[in-house]
Amino acid sequence: MTTIYLTRHGETEENSKRILQGHLPTRLNSTGIKQAHDLKDSLQNIHFDAILSSDLIRSIETAKIIAEPHLQDVICCPLIQERNWGSWSGASIPDIQGKEFPQDVETVDDMFKRAEKFLELVQKEYANQTLLVVGHGLMDRVILACLQGKTIKDIPPFANTEVRILELSQEGTYSCKSLEDTLADN
Repeated sequence: MTTIYLTRHGETEENSKRILQGHLPTRLNSTGIKQAHDLKDSLQNIHFDAILSSDLIRSIETAKIIAEPHLQDVICCPLIQERNWGSWSGASIPDIQGKEFPQDVETVDDMFKRAEKFLELVQKEYANQTLLVVGHGLMDRVILACLQGKTIKDIPPFANTEVRILELSQEGTYSCKSLEDTLADN
């Protein structure tokens, strides 16, 4: 059984202002730093065989904070980057709602292909291990949608530093539960 603690990075100023970040080099704000430290405290007694992060700075910052008590390096994985919003990067979400996507925005199909490659990588390189994976709200939902054979809209959004725990069997079955449920069971 491979276990993935899948989380979203801490809050950025752009999150708080509802701005599309995509691949922009945004950093955690003070709230995001506190969220990452709170999550670090919640996860400090869980053994992780590896800690993976998107290679975007806000995820790396979050992962490094959480990794402190585990004395592990963060492994960057470009497959779990946030959606590339192209020319919409930096746009206010309310200003673009209902508008047609520009052609330079990454397609949903391409996001699902990245999620499939990521899940294949996990099963090949990290089988039967416990991982912390720090990604992004939309891409985390794509990973879950890919596993469940659903659409992105079928998967509830991730709050900043929310954790969903995925247990993947070698046979391709999975389960998903919240961190709160897991901690309550222990």
